[in-house]
Amino acid sequence: MKRTYSAKKSEVKRVWFLVDAKDKILGRLAAKVAGILRGKHKAMFTPHVDTGDAVIIINASRIRLTGRKTKQKVYRRYSGYPGGLREVPFEKMFKNKPATVVKLAVRRMLPGGSLGHDMLKKLKIYADDKHNQQAQNPQILEV
Repeated sequence: MKRTYSAKKSEVKRVWFLVDAKDKILGRLAAKVAGILRGKHKAMFTPHVDTGDAVIIINASRIRLTGRKTKQKVYRRYSGYPGGLREVPFEKMFKNKPATVVKLAVRRMLPGGSLGHDMLKKLKIYADDKHNQQAQNPQILEV
């Protein structure tokens, strides 16, 4: 009987990918990036090990949403105290912090806990087309 392969952390080889978010739809971009961060595109994917690669997203300020989501989407957070619910409309959040909008979309598609936190550390997001990771020689990835 064959045994199921389970990847070890020391066996994982990481690659850097560069994604241009210009005129891409937020949800589709976040789903693809989350899969790469998780390592689902590799044959050695193991659910309980971080087998994913690193991703750099540029032009985060030029993403799109479909339908009426630009007017209707609201980001909510709750402090835990009575009256502590804070709501920020998408338009205001996107105008002030476009990188945060993309980061939240990707983060909510990753697993919770320390495994998801480690995967999110491999994500770098920039609002314009300049980035600081030239030394990693990122491969361009079409989404």
